[in-house]
Amino acid sequence: MAIFTEKGHGAPVTETGLSIIGTGMRVVGDITAEGVVKIEGTVVGTVRAGRQVLVGKGGEVEGDVISREAIIGGEVRGSIRADERVEIQASCVVHGDIAAKRLLVQEGGEINGVVRMGETTLEPETVEKAGSQRTY
Repeated sequence: MAIFTEKGHGAPVTETGLSIIGTGMRVVGDITAEGVVKIEGTVVGTVRAGRQVLVGKGGEVEGDVISREAIIGGEVRGSIRADERVEIQASCVVHGDIAAKRLLVQEGGEINGVVRMGETTLEPETVEKAGSQRTY
């Protein structure tokens, strides 16, 4: 969702919005947004956000998460690729690989997969190959 606002006499300025998958909601299919995607329910599919993906405590993603930043408080069964950083909160469980420049894991957060950090790990092929080799 994009919100267009006029500032002065210039061209419209695009501000990215917030998309929420609420508690009790189940989405089957891929989600793509330019701004922030907050997941408090369940998503079965890939979640792509231009700015940030937030998986709240109790939220679930059964698929890959691709964004500039990912903050995970719930459960992800798939790979996570973040251009900047990934935060794994104490209530989180990740069953899949993580590729990011920076990673924060709070005490109690679980990662069951391979963690790759640094500039060279963020090639798109890395996440796609890792995702196609997953077995549950």
